[in-house]
Amino acid sequence: MKSFYDADCRRCPRLAGFLDDVKRRNPTFFCKPVPPFGVEAPQLLVAGLAPGLNGANRTGRPFTGDYAGALLYSTLHKFGFASSPEPLTAANEPNPALRLIDCRISNAVKCLPPENKPTPEEIHTCNRFLAAELAGTPSVRVILALGQIAHQAVLRGVGLKQSALAFGHGARHVLPDGRVLIDSYHCSRYNTQTRRLTEAGFHQVFDQIKAELAR
Repeated sequence: MKSFYDADCRRCPRLAGFLDDVKRRNPTFFCKPVPPFGVEAPQLLVAGLAPGLNGANRTGRPFTGDYAGALLYSTLHKFGFASSPEPLTAANEPNPALRLIDCRISNAVKCLPPENKPTPEEIHTCNRFLAAELAGTPSVRVILALGQIAHQAVLRGVGLKQSALAFGHGARHVLPDGRVLIDSYHCSRYNTQTRRLTEAGFHQVFDQIKAELAR
């Protein structure tokens, strides 16, 4: 995992400085680049955007501790990719019993960005880690991109131009190496509250994923 995760990375000065500030205000928070979570040789790789302030940036586990994670992990459990639908314990800490099954979760940007908005330069700089992860896990057959930024990060990670494949909820793309990229709107609170993404709609995307893996 060393090639696609650097716990001491400070390549993006704005993000590194912001993490330092958040750590001073919240000494118990993780406040470092967040590593991928899941099995070493997954068939499904879920690509998100970046850690949330009180979610992964606090817990050190992708999509753990925020609203998006509640929907993601419950869905992973429903479709057999997680041992539990609960990412947190009653004490609001990462559930130690939770394990992923044939799945791994990663992010396009490993560090918490101010206002959840990484700059294009930061996305580009961090892409080396996602690219290494994609290259280093030939077991991956399906990649789920949560949102357009994750979609574009996957394209860059496999050497495609950003304009090569258009993002669209439920869209299916075959990558040059034969792996399948499936898009979904990000399972954020904003998207679900505005009904841009419903639980049923998210489950339909996972129906596609299961169908792909059954081929």
